Amino acid sequence: MTHPLIPKVIDLAAPVAAQFNLEVVGAVFQTNQSPPVLRVDIRNCDADTGLEDCEKMSRALEAVLDEDDVFPEAYVLEISSPGLSTLLTCDRDFVSFRGFPVLVQTHQPYRGHHQWIGNLTGRDEKFVQLNQKGRPIKIPREEILQVQLHDSPE
Repeated sequence: MTHPLIPKVIDLAAPVAAQFNLEVVGAVFQTNQSPPVLRVDIRNCDADTGLEDCEKMSRALEAVLDEDDVFPEAYVLEISSPGLSTLLTCDRDFVSFRGFPVLVQTHQPYRGHHQWIGNLTGRDEKFVQLNQKGRPIKIPREEILQVQLHDSPE
């Protein structure tokens, strides 16, 4: 269950992250710790997320959270990278995992299917392209709910 303050934290953290060309991937407030721990996961889509990214985000977000008085009691702020995600979200992911098997899920059935499995061949402004057993497939980006790495070959 998500802590009720997490949506507010994400709303405050997202513009802070954007200043540093980062994105907020998620947040969790661990109230079972003493003091409680607020962990915010960030990702740099242009490069590997490094310690410098975490330090910049920590300093800037701490000031915003303190100014807004989100947490009236003492807490520990941790900024970290979520590690490798199976979801492909930014251009860098689609370049890095070209040739890998992926599962594409669509909002509505596209050509009769909600899911497509194949090897990723690319992504442009309009389509995500797959190779499905030697057959090229183009799925319109506006139809796509998510693209994630898939652990079994086509």
